[in-house]
Amino acid sequence: MRISNIMVSVDLGSAAADRVQMAAGLAERFEARLTGVAARPILGPMPVGDMLEVERAWAAEERLADEQLAETKALFEREAGQAPRTEWRSARADPLAYLDKQARAADVVVVGRQGPADGDPGLMGVPTGALLMEVGRPVLVVPPGIERLLAGRIVVAWKDTREARRAVHDALPFLTRADEVHVAVVGPDANREGTEDLAAYLSGHGIKASTHLLPSPAIGPADELLRFAQREEADLVVMGAYGHSRLREWMFGGVTRDVLQTTPVCCLMSH
Repeated sequence: MRISNIMVSVDLGSAAADRVQMAAGLAERFEARLTGVAARPILGPMPVGDMLEVERAWAAEERLADEQLAETKALFEREAGQAPRTEWRSARADPLAYLDKQARAADVVVVGRQGPADGDPGLMGVPTGALLMEVGRPVLVVPPGIERLLAGRIVVAWKDTREARRAVHDALPFLTRADEVHVAVVGPDANREGTEDLAAYLSGHGIKASTHLLPSPAIGPADELLRFAQREEADLVVMGAYGHSRLREWMFGGVTRDVLQTTPVCCLMSH
Protein backbone atom coordinates (compact mmCIF):
# COMPACT_ATOMS: atom_id res chain seq x y z
CA MET A 1 0.00 0.00 0.00
CA ARG A 2 1.14 3.52 -0.71
CA ILE A 3 -0.08 7.05 -0.25
CA SER A 4 -0.26 8.97 -3.52
CA ASN A 5 -2.34 12.03 -2.57
CA ILE A 6 -2.44 13.86 0.74
CA MET A 7 -5.18 16.47 1.01
CA VAL A 8 -4.94 19.28 3.55
CA SER A 9 -7.69 21.62 4.68
CA VAL A 10 -6.52 25.24 4.52
CA ASP A 11 -8.11 28.18 6.31
CA LEU A 12 -6.96 31.50 7.76
CA GLY A 13 -6.73 30.30 11.35
CA SER A 14 -3.52 30.63 13.35
CA ALA A 15 -2.66 26.90 13.01
CA ALA A 16 -3.08 26.65 9.24
CA ALA A 17 0.53 27.39 8.25
CA ASP A 18 1.98 24.73 10.57
CA ARG A 19 -0.61 22.21 9.33
CA VAL A 20 0.35 22.78 5.69
CA GLN A 21 4.05 22.47 6.55
CA MET A 22 3.42 19.18 8.30
CA ALA A 23 1.36 17.83 5.39
CA ALA A 24 4.06 18.92 2.95
CA GLY A 25 6.67 17.01 4.93
CA LEU A 26 4.51 13.88 4.76
CA ALA A 27 4.02 14.34 1.03
CA GLU A 28 7.78 14.56 0.57
CA ARG A 29 8.37 11.39 2.59
CA PHE A 30 5.71 9.39 0.76
CA GLU A 31 6.58 10.97 -2.62
CA ALA A 32 2.92 11.94 -2.83
CA ARG A 33 0.97 14.82 -4.31
CA LEU A 34 -0.12 17.47 -1.81
CA THR A 35 -3.53 18.97 -2.55
CA GLY A 36 -4.62 22.09 -0.70
CA VAL A 37 -8.37 22.64 -0.33
CA ALA A 38 -10.28 25.70 0.83
CA ALA A 39 -13.87 26.85 0.56
CA ARG A 40 -15.59 29.98 1.75
CA PRO A 41 -19.38 30.32 2.02
CA ILE A 42 -21.14 33.44 0.80
CA LEU A 43 -23.03 35.09 3.64
CA GLY A 44 -25.28 37.33 1.62
CA PRO A 45 -28.03 39.59 2.98
CA MET A 46 -31.66 38.55 3.02
CA PRO A 47 -33.36 39.63 -0.24
CA VAL A 48 -35.66 42.22 1.37
CA GLY A 49 -35.83 45.99 1.18
CA ASP A 50 -33.84 47.96 -1.37
CA MET A 51 -32.83 45.36 -4.00
CA LEU A 52 -30.04 47.58 -5.34
CA GLU A 53 -28.51 47.74 -1.88
CA VAL A 54 -28.91 43.97 -1.51
CA GLU A 55 -27.07 43.42 -4.80
CA ARG A 56 -24.24 45.73 -3.69
CA ALA A 57 -23.91 43.93 -0.36
CA TRP A 58 -23.90 40.55 -2.13
CA ALA A 59 -21.20 41.71 -4.56
CA ALA A 60 -19.07 42.99 -1.67
CA GLU A 61 -19.43 39.63 0.11
CA GLU A 62 -18.37 37.78 -3.04
CA ARG A 63 -15.29 40.03 -3.37
CA LEU A 64 -14.36 39.38 0.25
CA ALA A 65 -14.76 35.64 -0.26
CA ASP A 66 -12.51 35.73 -3.32
CA GLU A 67 -9.90 37.77 -1.44
CA GLN A 68 -9.85 35.31 1.45
CA LEU A 69 -9.62 32.33 -0.89
CA ALA A 70 -6.67 34.03 -2.57
CA GLU A 71 -5.05 34.46 0.85
CA THR A 72 -5.41 30.76 1.61
CA LYS A 73 -3.91 29.86 -1.77
CA ALA A 74 -0.93 32.12 -1.10
CA LEU A 75 -0.50 30.56 2.34
CA PHE A 76 -0.60 27.05 0.86
CA GLU A 77 1.93 27.89 -1.86
CA ARG A 78 4.25 29.51 0.69
CA GLU A 79 4.18 26.66 3.21
CA ALA A 80 4.05 23.66 0.84
CA GLY A 81 7.63 24.01 -0.35
CA GLN A 82 8.72 20.48 0.72
CA ALA A 83 6.06 18.72 -1.33
CA PRO A 84 7.29 17.27 -4.65
CA ARG A 85 3.98 17.97 -6.42
CA THR A 86 1.15 20.28 -5.40
CA GLU A 87 -2.38 21.08 -6.49
CA TRP A 88 -4.85 23.72 -5.34
CA ARG A 89 -8.64 23.45 -5.19
CA SER A 90 -10.99 26.14 -3.91
CA ALA A 91 -14.53 27.40 -4.33
CA ARG A 92 -17.23 29.62 -2.93
CA ALA A 93 -18.98 26.85 -1.04
CA ASP A 94 -19.62 25.25 2.31
CA PRO A 95 -16.18 24.10 3.59
CA LEU A 96 -17.33 20.72 4.91
CA ALA A 97 -19.36 19.78 1.83
CA TYR A 98 -16.60 20.94 -0.53
CA LEU A 99 -13.78 19.08 1.25
CA ASP A 100 -15.96 15.98 1.51
CA LYS A 101 -16.39 15.92 -2.28
CA GLN A 102 -12.73 16.66 -3.05
CA ALA A 103 -11.61 13.85 -0.71
CA ARG A 104 -12.66 11.27 -3.29
CA ALA A 105 -9.20 11.93 -4.79
CA ALA A 106 -7.31 11.63 -1.49
CA ASP A 107 -5.66 8.82 0.44
CA VAL A 108 -5.45 10.85 3.65
CA VAL A 109 -7.20 14.09 4.65
CA VAL A 110 -5.34 16.43 7.04
CA VAL A 111 -7.37 18.75 9.26
CA GLY A 112 -6.79 20.78 12.40
CA ARG A 113 -7.80 19.89 15.94
CA GLN A 114 -10.69 22.05 17.14
CA GLY A 115 -10.58 22.12 20.91
CA PRO A 116 -12.09 24.83 23.13
CA ALA A 117 -8.74 26.64 23.39
CA ASP A 118 -7.61 26.20 19.78
CA GLY A 119 -8.91 29.46 18.39
CA ASP A 120 -11.47 30.15 15.68
CA PRO A 121 -10.44 28.98 12.17
CA GLY A 122 -13.01 31.34 10.68
CA LEU A 123 -15.57 30.73 7.96
CA MET A 124 -13.24 28.36 6.10
CA GLY A 125 -12.74 26.02 9.04
CA VAL A 126 -13.97 22.44 8.61
CA PRO A 127 -15.69 20.72 11.58
CA THR A 128 -13.37 17.78 12.16
CA GLY A 129 -15.89 15.46 13.76
CA ALA A 130 -18.50 15.83 11.05
CA LEU A 131 -15.85 15.30 8.37
CA LEU A 132 -14.70 12.10 10.07
CA MET A 133 -18.20 10.67 10.00
CA GLU A 134 -18.90 11.55 6.36
CA VAL A 135 -15.69 11.48 4.32
CA GLY A 136 -14.95 7.75 4.01
CA ARG A 137 -11.20 8.40 4.18
CA PRO A 138 -8.69 8.31 7.04
CA VAL A 139 -8.47 11.72 8.68
CA LEU A 140 -5.24 12.98 10.23
CA VAL A 141 -6.13 15.34 13.09
CA VAL A 142 -3.31 17.79 13.81
CA PRO A 143 -3.03 19.84 17.03
CA PRO A 144 -1.89 23.47 16.76
CA GLY A 145 1.85 24.08 16.67
CA ILE A 146 2.93 20.81 15.02
CA GLU A 147 5.03 21.44 11.92
CA ARG A 148 6.48 17.96 11.46
CA LEU A 149 5.30 14.39 11.86
CA LEU A 150 7.95 11.67 11.90
CA ALA A 151 5.56 8.86 12.89
CA GLY A 152 8.55 6.88 14.11
CA ARG A 153 6.71 5.74 17.23
CA ILE A 154 3.04 4.94 16.80
CA VAL A 155 0.39 3.91 19.31
CA VAL A 156 -2.57 1.91 18.01
CA ALA A 157 -5.64 2.35 20.22
CA TRP A 158 -7.21 -1.06 19.77
CA LYS A 159 -10.76 -2.20 20.32
CA ASP A 160 -12.18 -5.12 18.37
CA THR A 161 -14.64 -3.05 16.34
CA ARG A 162 -15.22 -2.24 12.69
CA GLU A 163 -13.89 1.29 13.17
CA ALA A 164 -10.63 0.17 14.81
CA ARG A 165 -10.05 -2.51 12.18
CA ARG A 166 -10.57 0.07 9.45
CA ALA A 167 -8.17 2.48 11.17
CA VAL A 168 -5.39 -0.12 11.42
CA HIS A 169 -5.81 -1.02 7.74
CA ASP A 170 -5.80 2.65 6.70
CA ALA A 171 -2.67 3.27 8.78
CA LEU A 172 -0.56 0.51 7.19
CA PRO A 173 1.53 2.95 5.11
CA PHE A 174 2.54 4.67 8.37
CA LEU A 175 2.87 1.52 10.44
CA THR A 176 5.19 -0.23 7.96
CA ARG A 177 7.61 2.73 8.17
CA ALA A 178 7.55 3.11 11.97
CA ASP A 179 10.45 2.23 14.24
CA GLU A 180 8.14 1.18 17.09
CA VAL A 181 4.46 0.22 17.16
CA HIS A 182 2.61 -0.13 20.46
CA VAL A 183 -0.89 -1.59 20.63
CA ALA A 184 -2.76 -0.19 23.63
CA VAL A 185 -6.05 -1.62 24.89
CA VAL A 186 -7.87 0.38 27.56
CA GLY A 187 -10.71 -0.92 29.71
CA PRO A 188 -11.83 -3.85 31.86
CA ASP A 189 -12.21 -6.17 28.84
CA ALA A 190 -8.71 -5.43 27.53
CA ASN A 191 -7.69 -9.09 27.64
CA ARG A 192 -10.65 -10.11 25.45
CA GLU A 193 -10.11 -7.78 22.49
CA GLY A 194 -8.17 -10.20 20.28
CA THR A 195 -4.78 -8.53 20.50
CA GLU A 196 -3.01 -11.77 19.54
CA ASP A 197 -4.81 -11.81 16.20
CA LEU A 198 -4.04 -8.13 15.66
CA ALA A 199 -0.34 -8.70 16.38
CA ALA A 200 -0.35 -11.61 13.90
CA TYR A 201 -2.07 -9.43 11.30
CA LEU A 202 0.53 -6.69 11.72
CA SER A 203 3.35 -9.25 11.63
CA GLY A 204 2.03 -10.44 8.28
CA HIS A 205 2.72 -6.93 7.00
CA GLY A 206 6.24 -6.91 8.43
CA ILE A 207 5.27 -4.87 11.48
CA LYS A 208 6.50 -5.92 14.91
CA ALA A 209 4.16 -4.59 17.58
CA SER A 210 4.20 -4.75 21.37
CA THR A 211 0.90 -5.12 23.23
CA HIS A 212 -0.06 -3.17 26.34
CA LEU A 213 -3.19 -3.94 28.35
CA LEU A 214 -4.52 -1.09 30.48
CA PRO A 215 -7.52 -2.73 32.17
CA SER A 216 -8.01 -0.36 35.10
CA PRO A 217 -7.21 3.21 34.09
CA ALA A 218 -6.93 5.58 37.03
CA ILE A 219 -8.23 8.39 34.80
CA GLY A 220 -10.63 8.55 31.87
CA PRO A 221 -9.92 6.22 28.92
CA ALA A 222 -9.01 9.04 26.53
CA ASP A 223 -6.64 10.61 29.05
CA GLU A 224 -5.12 7.19 29.80
CA LEU A 225 -4.56 6.54 26.11
CA LEU A 226 -2.98 9.93 25.47
CA ARG A 227 -0.84 9.68 28.61
CA PHE A 228 0.38 6.28 27.43
CA ALA A 229 1.23 7.74 24.01
CA GLN A 230 3.25 10.52 25.62
CA ARG A 231 5.01 8.06 27.93
CA GLU A 232 6.10 6.04 24.90
CA GLU A 233 7.14 9.29 23.15
CA ALA A 234 4.78 8.53 20.28
CA ASP A 235 3.89 11.29 17.86
CA LEU A 236 1.02 9.46 16.15
CA VAL A 237 -2.04 7.66 17.53
CA VAL A 238 -4.12 5.41 15.29
CA MET A 239 -7.71 4.83 16.35
CA GLY A 240 -11.26 4.28 15.22
CA ALA A 241 -13.76 7.13 15.45
CA TYR A 242 -17.15 6.36 16.99
CA GLY A 243 -20.25 8.45 16.46
CA HIS A 244 -23.66 8.75 14.87
CA SER A 245 -25.95 11.41 13.47
CA ARG A 246 -28.80 12.81 15.51
CA LEU A 247 -30.97 15.60 14.11
CA ARG A 248 -28.19 16.62 11.70
CA GLU A 249 -25.70 16.92 14.56
CA TRP A 250 -22.93 14.39 15.14
CA MET A 251 -22.88 12.70 18.51
CA PHE A 252 -19.56 11.12 19.51
CA GLY A 253 -18.45 8.48 21.94
CA GLY A 254 -16.59 9.87 24.93
CA VAL A 255 -13.12 8.77 23.85
CA THR A 256 -13.57 10.06 20.28
CA ARG A 257 -14.90 13.41 21.51
CA ASP A 258 -12.16 13.88 24.09
CA VAL A 259 -9.35 12.94 21.70
CA LEU A 260 -10.70 15.26 18.98
CA GLN A 261 -10.61 18.17 21.41
CA THR A 262 -7.53 17.51 23.56
CA THR A 263 -4.99 15.29 21.81
CA PRO A 264 -1.47 16.73 22.06
CA VAL A 265 -0.21 14.41 19.28
CA CYS A 266 -1.44 13.76 15.76
CA CYS A 267 -4.22 11.18 15.44
CA LEU A 268 -5.04 9.14 12.37
CA MET A 269 -8.71 8.31 12.71
CA SER A 270 -11.14 6.28 10.60
CA HIS A 271 -14.86 5.69 10.87
